[in-house]
Amino acid sequence: MGTAFPMLLVLSLLLYPNGISKSLAARPPVVNIGSILQLNSTTGGVAAIAINAALEDINSDPTVLNGTTLKVETKDTNCFDGFLGMVQALQFMETDVIAIVGPQCSTIAHIISYVANELRVPLMSFASDATLSSIQFPFFVRTAPSDLYQMAAVAAVVDYNHWKIVTAIYIDDDFGRNGIAALDDALTAKRCKISYKIGFPANAKKSELINLLVSVSYMESRVIILHTGAEPGLKLFSMANRLNMMGNGYVWIATDWLSAYLDANSSVPAETISGMQGVLTLRPHIPSSEMKGNLISKWSRQSQKYNHSDLRVNTYGFYVYDSVWAVARALDAFFDDGGSISFSNDSRLRDGAGGTLHLEAMSIFDKGKKLLDKIRKVNFTGPSGKVQFDASGDLIHPAYEIINVIGNGMRTIGFWSNYSGLLSTVPPEALYSKSPNTSLANQQLYDVIWPGQTAQRPRGWVFPSNAKELKIGIPNRFSFREFVTKDNVTGSMKGYCIDVFTQALALLPYPVTYKFVPFGSGTENPHYDKLIQMVESNELDGAVGDIAVTMKRTVIADFTQPFIETGLVILAPVKRHITTSWAFLQPFTLEMWCVTGLFFLVVGVVVWVLEHRINDEFRGSPRQQMITIFWFSFSTLFLRKYHEHLRARCVTHMAICCFDHSIQLYRESYFHPDRATT
Repeated sequence: MGTAFPMLLVLSLLLYPNGISKSLAARPPVVNIGSILQLNSTTGGVAAIAINAALEDINSDPTVLNGTTLKVETKDTNCFDGFLGMVQALQFMETDVIAIVGPQCSTIAHIISYVANELRVPLMSFASDATLSSIQFPFFVRTAPSDLYQMAAVAAVVDYNHWKIVTAIYIDDDFGRNGIAALDDALTAKRCKISYKIGFPANAKKSELINLLVSVSYMESRVIILHTGAEPGLKLFSMANRLNMMGNGYVWIATDWLSAYLDANSSVPAETISGMQGVLTLRPHIPSSEMKGNLISKWSRQSQKYNHSDLRVNTYGFYVYDSVWAVARALDAFFDDGGSISFSNDSRLRDGAGGTLHLEAMSIFDKGKKLLDKIRKVNFTGPSGKVQFDASGDLIHPAYEIINVIGNGMRTIGFWSNYSGLLSTVPPEALYSKSPNTSLANQQLYDVIWPGQTAQRPRGWVFPSNAKELKIGIPNRFSFREFVTKDNVTGSMKGYCIDVFTQALALLPYPVTYKFVPFGSGTENPHYDKLIQMVESNELDGAVGDIAVTMKRTVIADFTQPFIETGLVILAPVKRHITTSWAFLQPFTLEMWCVTGLFFLVVGVVVWVLEHRINDEFRGSPRQQMITIFWFSFSTLFLRKYHEHLRARCVTHMAICCFDHSIQLYRESYFHPDRATT
């Protein structure tokens, strides 16, 4: 008796460490959770099976909830009819539940998040809308990756393939618009952009979808991002195939709706799969594990039990399964911490008009904030991988698989993870133990089979068939018409600059339509600054001609590398066809001849004044003196120095005299040896 009591006390402390009364009294026999799904959709059907599978495993596990049974109340809503879906969801909120799994639709999730905040009911939603955040909606808990990460992965694929512009097709609701907004931001970070956005309603007619695709085919970009649901997305693929938009040159990237559909449906029509060959899609990455394999193996039994034998588990099934487990583990910790389930009415919720919504029936979960804190602190590993939330309320380590639809199935060509932000052929979980390497040189994907059954990467764009002609301004010059001028006979533009322009266009691998717009009257040279201003103001798309690159002009317009460079030159007029031998006299004008004659006279008079008194050659008759004056004037002008001339004459005269005298002596010594002298 003395030893039995201490043993019972120790055993009770081990079984109920928080106290017997607290552990047993605070745990009710049944706790209800809710789910808001569209059961006739692929995602909704998979989510319903996953919820029931998780409840079976939780309620059969004695280590969880310690005897408390967890039950679910499901509300079938219409995602495509936003108003009806919101009314159905609001009616469901009259039920006293401690947490809600769903909704799957972004439109309904936005409305229910406001209600969940008011009623303090945690919302375990797998809606991927990036604008749903725990900052605005504290009771919103996202249990699947956000579109922020998915669009970052799409942008990484676009940048990896060196495409700069894309076309975005989306369903025109909160899910589509907010997803494309996230894509736009992600592409901008990669210096890419969406050149054309086009949305369509969920109930769009066939003719509207055909017109949509035709307008897309007229665009420049051939990289098309498709962010829709399964039903409208498959319709678009079928119509695009009929319009020959699934062939060479096109690139189709579908968000994770396509992989979710192909993973969940065991029998996809052959016509459907053949019409999307070469398409790229994304799938949230779930690492391989024993728990994942166990859920897959027992899924067929669960799907048959709930009359969905045609549905297989996809990524959303794994996330929903772990969402229920997260609620169960948080609820267990909630009970261990002394939490209790109680609801109270909100005096502000009164339907005074007597409507059918019965707002007064909505109750506030008194300890909802405490349960929410326990949910955000869960840390366990489930079939979807590590279940743990970061400071912003998102699951840690979001990652995606890049998938190529080929043949009768899908092939993984690589992975993208937020851990490194890069594309890789290595599974992300192998990188988490290493420091993140963000070098773009490490990016790699396996080869892709593109639409048209080609392994060659598409260029991603073509010149649009409905594009306007480029207006090219051409200076209509009066002078130097060899550079550029207008042919008055044909009206076309010709010249050296025109030839360079047309030859440059011929090197482009695509056609460019353009027209020349003459600038100027042709009777005088136009002012080029005004031509540049017309390009800057978009009156012209460009200008071609002998346009000098100046500092003032480079401020408002971009110039090509100059293909004519003169350097430092001197311009002088030139007369052609000069055939006369007296052409060298042409620079000598009448004035120049008069000045030259005057110099002759002045120089001659000066020389005569200096020489006639001492030089006999400057004497004689007036005629002889005039001849001497003009002769010395001429010699003075055309020789360097007058004295050099005289010296040269003297030396030459002496040399000639000496030479003549030597010849005379030689002759006498040869013919008269007796007269020879030394």
